[in-house]
Amino acid sequence: MSGTDQFGIEVNFLTGRYVATCYSDRQQGEWPPHPARLFSALVAAWADADSPDPAERNALEWLESRGAPAITASAAVPRTVVSHFVPVNDVAITSIDSAEKMLPDRRSKQERHFPSVRPDDSRVTFLWDGDAPEAVRTALDGLLERVTRLGHPSTLVACRVPPDPPEASHVPDSTGDSLRAVRSGQLAELERLHADHQGNRPRVLPFTAVPYRAVANSICDEDILQANTAGDWIVFEFAHDSRAFPATRAVDVAKAMRGAVLRHAEEPIPAQLNGHDQGGKPMRSPHLAFLPLPYVGYEHADGRLLGIALSTPHSFSDDARRALYRAIGGWERSAASATYPLRLTFGTGGVLRLRRLRSPATNVSLRAGAWFRPSRKWTSATPVALPEHPGRLASGTARKRAKAWRAVEQAVAAACRHAGLPVPAHIEVSLNPFIAGARAAGRFPPFSQSGRSGQPIRRQLVHVAVTFKHPVAGPLMLGTGRFLGLGMMRPMPDAATS
Repeated sequence: MSGTDQFGIEVNFLTGRYVATCYSDRQQGEWPPHPARLFSALVAAWADADSPDPAERNALEWLESRGAPAITASAAVPRTVVSHFVPVNDVAITSIDSAEKMLPDRRSKQERHFPSVRPDDSRVTFLWDGDAPEAVRTALDGLLERVTRLGHPSTLVACRVPPDPPEASHVPDSTGDSLRAVRSGQLAELERLHADHQGNRPRVLPFTAVPYRAVANSICDEDILQANTAGDWIVFEFAHDSRAFPATRAVDVAKAMRGAVLRHAEEPIPAQLNGHDQGGKPMRSPHLAFLPLPYVGYEHADGRLLGIALSTPHSFSDDARRALYRAIGGWERSAASATYPLRLTFGTGGVLRLRRLRSPATNVSLRAGAWFRPSRKWTSATPVALPEHPGRLASGTARKRAKAWRAVEQAVAAACRHAGLPVPAHIEVSLNPFIAGARAAGRFPPFSQSGRSGQPIRRQLVHVAVTFKHPVAGPLMLGTGRFLGLGMMRPMPDAATS
């Protein structure tokens, strides 16, 4: 919904940064901003007046009754968090035995963190269903003019009611992670806590936990295409001591992750979750993909796996999505509490420690934007597994090799069509990678899948670079191994779309 059937409040971060601490982790930055923070900022602006306006109070009570808003927020890049030791402020005056000890250099110091994020777009919009009455809109306009910060005092903002609210990027949904929102009675609760605080106790922001789910941004430009596997990502980050696995282990890691998720899924497991139909055969339509994320595309990239994304296509049903989040939640609850509580064990001695990311990733290779960005040019980060064997690519006569490579190009074109995309305007194929950090196709273990007869068939692996006539938005995966980390395509700089 948009336009007249929604009411929105836009927050513009004037410094391009948002400094606020995640309520569940003091070293993590909060993103997107929680609705309860916005409401508290509005209440503070109202209460700071010499004579608080009854009309503005009515507007606040109307807003708290509207429930949890949808949110429009871009991706954000977190700043590296460092420790600061600062004089303690939240100490009662009566507990200090002399005025001299009130001086900053005489007070005890405690470790503090000031995590911040830099959003790609400095504007965040909160969206409620239905329009606001004229009296409420007028009162909120006055309040919003007086809101100067959100979160830490260093986060300067300008707020307004936007004339044309944008599409939401985060919506309330039982399958998501909790944000702090408000409900009827929030204003009265804030007043009660303020009276109780009176400088003697640390302030605690009251809130109602509401699960939110990020939704893929709609592609407004009709000339931008998307593959049928495109959708949303749930990203898991590997611990630093678990980043020794190269991209050549991508399929092993993907299979281990798939096994862990399905072990914690409730029966019956939806077909879109396990990738098999009721007859046990692989689904031909898009389903859940397990995509290890390698460090590629930069000068010093070495191809190590930094994390893994669970990719749900736009066609993913609500039942499958709920089943997926219940499986992840069950896995997390069964794990020991730790920074990286989850473990994957596979192969001979392969162990990975990982955690689900709930805030912006510090490493660019773990950010969806690195793989989703629209571009005409795409290059394989892991080789593409071809559905049919093209013939010998590196031996035999020159004529037979040329014929085999033409078959590879035709297979890549067919893979693009199978992904719901047009045939690329230009296709390059090679056994060697086209992007820094990627590993040669020959260094990957053999990849086999069951053929029509049920017997395993070894798939030929090749690297590809494709250029489309129009921009394509990711994520883009090609080939028969695209649901297990092969055929991961990376968007490349393109003058036509940059």
